[in-house]
Amino acid sequence: MNNNQEPEVNRAVNPGDVIDESKSVEEKSKQVAVDSPDITGDHITVNTYVMVEEPDGEEKALHHVRDAEEISDVIRQARVDENGERIW
Repeated sequence: MNNNQEPEVNRAVNPGDVIDESKSVEEKSKQVAVDSPDITGDHITVNTYVMVEEPDGEEKALHHVRDAEEISDVIRQARVDENGERIW
């Protein structure tokens, strides 16, 4: 416990992975989970949220860990035409 006698929080996630439902979709689209070099020395940046467009045109933020299965489903729906253009 700290001096204020509040229990300490031991987070097992990256600070960028924290889900904050009070953020707007635009704020979520800018949140970064990882921004550091990897073991090879390449610099890696991973967004916390994957932005997808719903069939009604509304933009939705999917959390890269919590919503991984739904993100996979969205990726499986993507198709590429003969020009290499993505078709949904």
